[in-house]
Amino acid sequence: MSDVRPDWASEHDWHWMQRALSLAERAEQEGEVPVGAVLVNAEQVEVACGWNQVIQKHDPSAHAEIVALRQAGKALQNYRLPGLTLYVTLEPCPMCATALVHARINRLVIATTDPRTGAAGSAMDLVNHSALNHRIPTDIGLCQTQASNQLKSFFRARRA
Repeated sequence: MSDVRPDWASEHDWHWMQRALSLAERAEQEGEVPVGAVLVNAEQVEVACGWNQVIQKHDPSAHAEIVALRQAGKALQNYRLPGLTLYVTLEPCPMCATALVHARINRLVIATTDPRTGAAGSAMDLVNHSALNHRIPTDIGLCQTQASNQLKSFFRARRA
């Protein structure tokens, strides 16, 4: 499936979102909600990645973003992750959004929004909340149709 690339999105953005979508596919193959995330540095090198593993790990915090943050923290030997961009297929929930703020992520690129629990501008905007000590520039809509269809298909199959 092909989405139109927004004007703000670079070839690198497109490439990394495709990587996140492949991680979401892996989550789905493992019986998880299909969400994937990849952290990339300024040199366009993948630092860490994650996919939903809540069921597999029996861990309510094992969302794709948290898995990627934990992996990056270990790789970089730091809980602060400035200079990294997170590409994620679904808008982060409040838990993940706050973790991204605390990690000092440099940029957030989201494929599709979550109007019920999204915390990067949909239901709420924690990544840019004035009470928090860091704000994350956010771009939304890269590969939106592909990510949205992947999620809708997953939940349709679960209900059947």
